[in-house]
Amino acid sequence: MTLVATVPSRVRRIGAGTGLALGAAAVLALAIILAVSVGAVPVPVQTVWGVVLDRLSPGLVTPDWSAGQANIVWEIRFPRVILAGLVGAGLGLVGAALQAVTRNPLADPHLLGISSGAAFGAIAALLHTGLFLGLLTVPLMAFGGALVATVLVLGVARMAGATTADRLVLAGVAVSFVIMAGANILIFMGDPRATHTVVFWMLGGLGLAQWSHLVWPIAVFVPCGLWLWAQSGRLNAMSLGDETAASLGLEVGRFRLTVFVAAALVTGAMVAFSGLIGFVGLMMPHLVRLVLGGDNARVLPASALAGAVFLILADAGARVVMAPEDLPIGVVTCLTGGVFFIWMMARRR
Repeated sequence: MTLVATVPSRVRRIGAGTGLALGAAAVLALAIILAVSVGAVPVPVQTVWGVVLDRLSPGLVTPDWSAGQANIVWEIRFPRVILAGLVGAGLGLVGAALQAVTRNPLADPHLLGISSGAAFGAIAALLHTGLFLGLLTVPLMAFGGALVATVLVLGVARMAGATTADRLVLAGVAVSFVIMAGANILIFMGDPRATHTVVFWMLGGLGLAQWSHLVWPIAVFVPCGLWLWAQSGRLNAMSLGDETAASLGLEVGRFRLTVFVAAALVTGAMVAFSGLIGFVGLMMPHLVRLVLGGDNARVLPASALAGAVFLILADAGARVVMAPEDLPIGVVTCLTGGVFFIWMMARRR
């Protein structure tokens, strides 16, 4: 009797999960098509579909669009939208993992100083060291900066006896200020003719996206994202407290450090191609938990998806609000994140 009652319930859960996954994929696809179609030069949705199908399978459809529209859709907007989705997914996933492993709802790559460290490394590569490793220079320097910032945060927290999650975030904020001061010194000492490129990293932007660049964030996000998702059970244990996690056989210190390193790797790869984009990792996990609860097996992938959709739509709005100029996407996310931050504090009062 128990087995008979259990099987239908499992089938219902699987069916509900499949329905949610299909619905989420549909929302993401609609966001991508909408973002590709809008801009300073609007492109009809049917033209977007036609260009995509023609590029994926030449000869499948009869072209009824101009060469300029095809270039706008495929060479400019589509890689930009894909990069926005990757960056949003990476930051949302990292934010959910950091909030679980630190037991702090305010933890995200921006507040913990990881994004600042990545920006420091990218600025150093652009203004001082040069691209001595080719296209890999900026991503590797950004990852190195993010990793150094992570080590500094953990070191400051240990030195100050910051055993609680709140104090860990305070240590991250302090280290972030110090690192950004160093980044400003690098900008001040750099070539004035080249410092305008640094505005991209300070304000955030996706206008430099190219198909050839997408391989690097994909190569980092996919394995790190799958690994973090595989650790959802351990992250659930960490959410209950260090003592509880240790009683379950988890090496708390080593696991937290490993998660921080994975977060630094993902954040460094994303910041290398998008600049500083804040609050995505803070907002998305909270919104997801309001709907799906606290199980990280669902929160992690849902936060990645929500981050991807949010940043795609935010970038579309940034291209429209001041057309033909692009509003830096970091301005949009910080404005939205600031309002969300105030709402969250009022809700938790």
